[in-house]
Amino acid sequence: MNDEPDLLPLLSAPRVESVYVDDLDVLNAAVQDLLAASGYLAVDAERASGFKYSQRAYLVQLYRTGSKIYLLDPIAFTDAELTQLSEFMADTPWILHAATQDLPCLAELGLYPNELFDTELISRLLGFERVGLGAVCELALGVRLAKEHSAADWSTRPLPANWLNYAALDVDVLPEMQKYLLAEIQAQGKEEIVAQEMKHLLRFQPKPAKTERWRSMSNFHDLREPRQLAVAKSMWEAREQLAQKLDVSPGRLVPDSSIVHVAKTLPQTKSKLIGDKSFNGRASRTYLDIWWQALDSGLSVRELPPMRISVGGLPNHRNWPAKFPEADARLQAAKEVIAEASKRLLIPTENILTPDYLRQLCFEPEGYSTVEIGNQLTQLGARPWQIAELADELSRALSTAKLPVDPAL
Repeated sequence: MNDEPDLLPLLSAPRVESVYVDDLDVLNAAVQDLLAASGYLAVDAERASGFKYSQRAYLVQLYRTGSKIYLLDPIAFTDAELTQLSEFMADTPWILHAATQDLPCLAELGLYPNELFDTELISRLLGFERVGLGAVCELALGVRLAKEHSAADWSTRPLPANWLNYAALDVDVLPEMQKYLLAEIQAQGKEEIVAQEMKHLLRFQPKPAKTERWRSMSNFHDLREPRQLAVAKSMWEAREQLAQKLDVSPGRLVPDSSIVHVAKTLPQTKSKLIGDKSFNGRASRTYLDIWWQALDSGLSVRELPPMRISVGGLPNHRNWPAKFPEADARLQAAKEVIAEASKRLLIPTENILTPDYLRQLCFEPEGYSTVEIGNQLTQLGARPWQIAELADELSRALSTAKLPVDPAL
């Protein structure tokens, strides 16, 4: 096999027949075909991120060795009509690439796995330098994967044939990728690590949304006064409500930069808002009344938002050296343990132990013995293999961590 990716042959079309499913009879036939096939069920989903407000799936790709590839249009079916499919999928192990991206939108459709094989996460655990679908496909199949429509608006109907072709490829290659990765897992002796990580992945839940998401707008730091924050908040909330109503990505209405600009300049009249060329975006004039009402509300509201809010959880670890030097000393010592484990196991540091777990352990250790650290890591969500690899070394590192010596002393 040629090791130069640019010289590898291009896989530009699926190697088995693909069927678009937007009819109940076709769906029922698809389920029967998949039931009769063998092995894990290759699963993928396409959303319309950047185009739509929701993160729902607009296409679900399904394939099993011996079946056709099925491209399911989920908006064509009711929840009840998907029952037979969901029951089959609940009893069949899945292969996905980067499962955490697709599991939430699949759950919205009532599709849940009972066993997972995540080719992206497993590639990380095997120490691969590149873990994208195309990169792993090159290793496993010796071909390049055509990736032309990853940023498409999948809510488009009818879906173009070349988009469907692209979507089919994403599941076509997964069974062979799994076979390749299973051999690598065995060669590296990482069967138990992978098994524990896949079991943990079944419990994945997206992080809850921030309570004041409007503070996360781009260039928000340019706002220096509470009144400016009040206008930014009011306009962000108006955009959010309109985006949800229209099912359009908020940034496609007016960008963050426009809201921050208006909040920074505080135009006092509607005509000044209209004449401001820096207030732009596809809906900046179409829904002008909404923007002006939001601006006016922000200008007149009496209770102004605070410039800063106290965020729950740990302080930002970047501030630890100055404000929490003992915790920072523990963190630096612990990072050395993680780095050594990463080198020994050929696993990225973030997969050796979730960084947030490590910071919580170092900021507020409940004890320094191996048992106490193991118990705390268990409570945080670390897997048994991580505790077995790390607890003893972390015990030594944290209990002996010393503050850095000030060279001026």
